[in-house]
Amino acid sequence: MPRRFTLYIVAGMALGLVAGWACHAGLHDAAAQKDAAGYFSLLTDVFLRLIKMIIAPLVIATLIGGIAHMGDAAAVGRVGLKTIAWFLTASIVSLIIGMTLASLLHLGSGLHLSVAAVAGAASEVQSSLSLKDFMAHVFPSSVIDAMGKNEILQIVVFSIFAGVAMGALGERVSGLLKLVEEIGHLMLKVTSYVMLFAPFAVFGAIASSVTTQGLGILATYAAFVGWFYFGLALLWALILLAGFLVIGPRVTTLFRSLREPLLLAFSTATSEAAYPQTLERLEAFGVSNRIASFVLPLGYSFNLDGSMMYCTFATLFIAQAYGVDLSITQKVTMLLILMITSKGIAGVPRASLVVIAATLSYFKIPEAGLVLIIAVDHFLDMGRSTTNVLGNSIAAGAVARWEGDLKPAAAVA
Repeated sequence: MPRRFTLYIVAGMALGLVAGWACHAGLHDAAAQKDAAGYFSLLTDVFLRLIKMIIAPLVIATLIGGIAHMGDAAAVGRVGLKTIAWFLTASIVSLIIGMTLASLLHLGSGLHLSVAAVAGAASEVQSSLSLKDFMAHVFPSSVIDAMGKNEILQIVVFSIFAGVAMGALGERVSGLLKLVEEIGHLMLKVTSYVMLFAPFAVFGAIASSVTTQGLGILATYAAFVGWFYFGLALLWALILLAGFLVIGPRVTTLFRSLREPLLLAFSTATSEAAYPQTLERLEAFGVSNRIASFVLPLGYSFNLDGSMMYCTFATLFIAQAYGVDLSITQKVTMLLILMITSKGIAGVPRASLVVIAATLSYFKIPEAGLVLIIAVDHFLDMGRSTTNVLGNSIAAGAVARWEGDLKPAAAVA
């Protein structure tokens, strides 16, 4: 399915380029081009409505379940605390790399997209960021109202309270926790169905953009993909350096042993597909099953390094495309929001799009910009899924080293 889906995405891009070029060349009047682009964008509008439909229930279910289990992790003492400390540090570094690159490069600025309401919405956000108004807005008066408006911070606040309470109650609410997790799985399945419409949305997005701007937009996409992989390479270097400082020279052996899991994650664009092999290679490297079976599953919800870097990188790219200038305060707020919302999203293909959509909504950045990155998202997902596997593996090795539970390597292929 991943390979077939990639072909559908590529086909949507190719047809969108052909249709957009034909309209751009055949319609010389700007008004006619804009009108034709509007019809193409109907496909993207439908897709965006479907994305917005799943944001609230998906974030609530996955975040409550993740935080409830985090309470269990803290209860195990040193291992839980060390694991969470590593994850939080890695999250901050990943988000900052994406934000810094996007802020320095301004890749989206070349698109010069405009929406009538953007300027007013942006100024509204600027004026609403006083400490008093911000704090009042964060806390929901009704979780139902917050869900209806997709107020992501209010949803997160409710989920934190519910998740912590559920973790504290333990076995008394095990049935409820199981139900919440099942709802999370349900919403992830719904997300996979929604993503089946992505090739059509890609066609509409590419055709609409090329109709009004011509084929020059391809240079922006190439720069977006190239610089993102440069950011991943930088993140890999920092992850391996951190691993070297904690594990020592043996980190190179661990990296070599992860060849097959990394390739599997890259080819399928999902880090979960590589989980069994990754666990096997970690134990062969010398990480005890006690550590590996604890750190690795927790990492799949709380330590998606590549996905978090992508969230800041892509969100700022879209903001730049629409000319929305975010202040330092807003960028810090964005970093904190993504730090929390990304923690409940499982490592499945295109799950980060839901996190990005929620962030765009909070900052009043047009959600239509989400479709700009869908055209190349699968190719980027291959890289960030591979990074997620590497980050979680190094984390497991580091925690094992801290615990004095890193044994001599077994037969590592």
